[in-house]
Amino acid sequence: MKSSAIKFFTMSFLLLLPLTMIAAQTIKLDVSVTNSWLLAGENQKTYLKVGLTGFELADNQNRTSSNIAIVLDKSGSMDGEKIERAIEAAMLAVDILGEDDILSVITYSDTVEVLVPATKVSDRLYIKRKIASIRSDGSTALFAGVSKGADELEKFFDRNRVNRVILLSDGLANVGPESPAALGELGSSLRRIGISVTTIGLGLGYNEDLMVRLAQKSDGNHAFVENSRDLSRIFEYEFKDILSVVAQDVTIEINCREGFHPVRVLGRDADIIGNKVYTSLNQLYSNQEKYFLLEVDVDPFAVRESVDMAAITMNYSNMVTSRNETLSGNGTINFTRDQEKIDGNIDRETMVSVVTQIAAEKSEEALLMRDEGNIKEAQAVLSASSEYLKEQAEILNAPSLAGYGEEYEEDAEMIADEEQWGATRKKMRDDQFEVQNQQSY
Repeated sequence: MKSSAIKFFTMSFLLLLPLTMIAAQTIKLDVSVTNSWLLAGENQKTYLKVGLTGFELADNQNRTSSNIAIVLDKSGSMDGEKIERAIEAAMLAVDILGEDDILSVITYSDTVEVLVPATKVSDRLYIKRKIASIRSDGSTALFAGVSKGADELEKFFDRNRVNRVILLSDGLANVGPESPAALGELGSSLRRIGISVTTIGLGLGYNEDLMVRLAQKSDGNHAFVENSRDLSRIFEYEFKDILSVVAQDVTIEINCREGFHPVRVLGRDADIIGNKVYTSLNQLYSNQEKYFLLEVDVDPFAVRESVDMAAITMNYSNMVTSRNETLSGNGTINFTRDQEKIDGNIDRETMVSVVTQIAAEKSEEALLMRDEGNIKEAQAVLSASSEYLKEQAEILNAPSLAGYGEEYEEDAEMIADEEQWGATRKKMRDDQFEVQNQQSY
C-alpha cells in the first residue's frame, strides 16, 4: 500500500512539473489604474497602466539565438582612438555570441562594405581578423549602412531569432537620406518585418534626433557614448538585452468600455481608433518590465461598487516554448462620493510611472524651446518639472523621482551654457529615450 502511494505521488509530481515550468515561462501581465476610486458624477481623468514583465530564463541554454548585424561608421572622423575602441567593442561581441548565433559586420563611409557576410559565429578568429582590418576614411553613408545591415539579417531571418542591427556612428549622415524623418521611416519599416535597430552615438558630432528616432521607431535601444572608452561597456549592456529576449511580436489591444475615452499613450507610439487602442513591442526581455500608460477621460458615473473600464488583450510569441500565447486583463474603477476613500487609494507604483513620463514630455518641450533660442522659457519648464518631481517624490515616497528632480535641476542650469550645449542636448535626448522606452541601460 505504501509503495503504491509513493508511486502515485511520484507520477503526480512528474505530471505537474511540466505545467509548473510552463507557468514560470509565461509573461506577466499587470493592469492597474492610478486611482481605483473616482468621484461619482464628475468628468475627470485617470491613467491605465499595462505592465509586461519577462519571465526568468533558467539558464543560458534556453536563450533565444540571435541574428545580429553590426554596422560601424568608419568615416574619417572615426580615426584614432574611436575606431580602435569600435574594433575592440565589435570583437567583444564576437566573444559574447555563441556558435549558433549569426553575425554580420558592415562598415560604411562614402560607400558600404559587407566586411563579414552573415555567418554563424564558429570561426571567431576569421571574424576578428576581418574586424581588425577596419580603417577609417571618407564620409557618412548612414542610411545605406543600416539598409545593408538589414539585408544581411534577411539572409537568415527567422521569427524564432532576435534580429537586430547595432549601429555605431560618430558623425552626421551626409551621403544619402539624412533627416530624422527619413531614418524614422526606415526604422518603422524594419520594425514591421521584425527587425529592431539599436543606435549608439559616439562623441558630440552625431545627430541625436536622427539616432533616437531610428531606435524608437524600430523598438531598439539607444545610447549616447561621449567617451569612446565606454563603448565596450555599452556593447556588454546591449548584448545582455539581446541574449535575454523571452518574447517577440508583442501586440496589445485595449478596448475601453462606454464612458471611458482613450486620449493618448504617454511616451510610446499607439493607434487610437474610437474606443480601441493598439500598440506593440518587438521584444521583451527576461526580468524586465515594459509598460504602456494610457490617459483616459472619464464620463460622470453614478455611485456603484465597480466598473471594468477596459479589457486588455496581449498576444506574443514565447521564444522559449515556441508558442503563440494570449493573456488578458481588466482595469477596474470604483465610484464614490467619499473623498477620503479616493485620496487613500492611489496606486503608488502606477502614479510614479505617470509622473516620470509627464516629466519626460516636459523635458522634450524644454529642448524644443532651447532649439528655438528661448533659453529662459526652457529653464523655467525644467525648473518647474524639477519641483514637480520632488513634490511627488515626497507624496509618493519615491526616491527615484527625487533623483530625476535633481537631474532636471542640473539640466536647467546647463541648458544656458553654449559651450556645453552639444553634450547637454545629447544627454537630455538619451535620458528622455531611456524613460519613455524603459530601457535597462
